[in-house]
Amino acid sequence: MHTYQVIIERDAETGLYVGWVPGWPGAHSQGETVEELEQNLREVIAMLLEDGEPKTEAEFIGLRTIEVA
Repeated sequence: MHTYQVIIERDAETGLYVGWVPGWPGAHSQGETVEELEQNLREVIAMLLEDGEPKTEAEFIGLRTIEVA
């Protein structure tokens, strides 16, 4: 079992949910619902894992909220 952090946003123009694994090129997808997006991401990640463990370009650390005056 593999576990990955995923970033999810909703596209303002299309209304689609878009998600990706930070630092892993090609590990991205979209869906009309969050559930559909998650399933699509599982399929993409499984396909990418067929080539072995990914060589990520960056490590996901977390999200922060900052204030700007």
